[in-house]
Amino acid sequence: MSPSPAHITCTALSFGWPDGTSVLDGFQLSVGPGRTGLIGRNGSGKSTLLRLIAGELTPSEGKIKVAGDIGYLPQTVVLDTGLRVDEALGIASARAALHAIEAGDASEEHFTAVGDDWDVEERARATLDQLGLGQIGLDRTIGEMSGGECVLLRLASLLLARPGVLLLDEPTNNLDLHARRRLYTAVASWSGVLIVVSHDRELLERVDQIADLHDGEVRWYGGNYSAYEEALAQEQEAAERTVRAAEADVQRQKRELTDAQVKLAKRARFGRKMYDSKREPRIVMNLRKQAAQESAGKHRTMHAEKLAEAKERLDDAMEAVRDDDEVRIELPHTKVHPGRSVLSLRELRLRHGAEALGWFEIHGPERIALVGRNGAGKTTLLRTVAGELEPVSGEALAHVPMRFLPQRLDVLDDSLSVVENVVRLAPAATNNLIRARLARFLFRGARADQPAGTLSGGERFRASLAALLLAEPAPQLLMLDEPTNNLDMASVRRLTAALESYEGALIVASHDLPFLESIGITRWLVLDGELRDTSAEEVREAELPYA
Repeated sequence: MSPSPAHITCTALSFGWPDGTSVLDGFQLSVGPGRTGLIGRNGSGKSTLLRLIAGELTPSEGKIKVAGDIGYLPQTVVLDTGLRVDEALGIASARAALHAIEAGDASEEHFTAVGDDWDVEERARATLDQLGLGQIGLDRTIGEMSGGECVLLRLASLLLARPGVLLLDEPTNNLDLHARRRLYTAVASWSGVLIVVSHDRELLERVDQIADLHDGEVRWYGGNYSAYEEALAQEQEAAERTVRAAEADVQRQKRELTDAQVKLAKRARFGRKMYDSKREPRIVMNLRKQAAQESAGKHRTMHAEKLAEAKERLDDAMEAVRDDDEVRIELPHTKVHPGRSVLSLRELRLRHGAEALGWFEIHGPERIALVGRNGAGKTTLLRTVAGELEPVSGEALAHVPMRFLPQRLDVLDDSLSVVENVVRLAPAATNNLIRARLARFLFRGARADQPAGTLSGGERFRASLAALLLAEPAPQLLMLDEPTNNLDMASVRRLTAALESYEGALIVASHDLPFLESIGITRWLVLDGELRDTSAEEVREAELPYA
């Protein structure tokens, strides 16, 4: 009897953070073999759901049933820098035993360690080569690898383990174009259960179905992301028509209620006039008055109920229309006058071999894209400019207030609320002023009091960006390292809107060409061993990878 295919079932699943923030409540999910793209707004619970399925978190209620071994790639891959590649791949013991047997040691423990996996080294090298890591030796240490290479290495370890269920959370973060294409190929060939959370449209075009997590429930759409967008657009168009019809109904019911009240008022005046003129016996007039009051009360109640029902239908219709709030801010204190020097790089030699020889001057308000391959040294350059790393030689001099938002988003204190984190960087600002400014970043009311440690990846980025932009003194040079990592597509639009309000100099290291073009890049720098000026056309023609 063949084993049942891998699948995932979540029944009546509930989960909340220790501060009381509810993420999932009575959640239901059933996923079978195939490639599923899990999408939804930042903060909707996508990463939390993957962590629950992977067993990293425990639900407060409900059950999770998984048939098949689980492989999980988290948003942030953290590997011990002292590990060797074979240890990270999980093959170190089998490899050591294999080498011992080949050297003539026939101990039983070595054969036990190898099992049936006699080609473990060949499979490991083939998997690394498939993901573009063929040049990395199995004895190399993690500390010698870039962030993107670490992501691919973690994925390689999962592929080697051959799990029945594969969970990928923003797997293309930190990957250059070539690495992304290799990952796309690996995803396209996956035959088990695959759930991928991603904002990478090209990756989502390779899935079999879209699961849209919205308001604590999943809606399923067959096909890839393009098919989902088309179906959602039709749904939203129908929902907006329903809203317009419901609004018209509410207005009609209001008019009918007003007309009824006017008619009842006229009848009441006529009744008082008849009573005052005493044209009928008092007992008859009292009975007539009582009947009129009862009829008027029923009439008013009927129209009021119709109006309440119409308003309820309008509320239901409006819930079906998605609200996509935009970040709207003003940052006048970040302005840098054209031509003013904001950063000087002089004969700079960086750690790990990258160089910025000669003199590079950056003036305000230039918008600079920093591009290059994984491991080229872009993050090292930004950290050196930010003062986090010492250069091997040369110097980097900032001439204006500067802030740096790293990939790892560690500018926030997880134990403090969003408001408290901003207060740390702007201690002179009043609480009301900070809250008013945070509201422009969509942290309104209780959301501003949410602990930073409970924020989703996209919310954490937005809170980190708010903290830096609202800091005192206001930054006139802002450096962002892979800012679209962990952001859904709505959040990327919000980031673009926020940067439209920024009037200082901007340096962005990113692999996301559409995003770079959307924020008005005025200068392109490529770091590939050495730093040099390039152009958007050269980047496209050479298909330079961004990471």
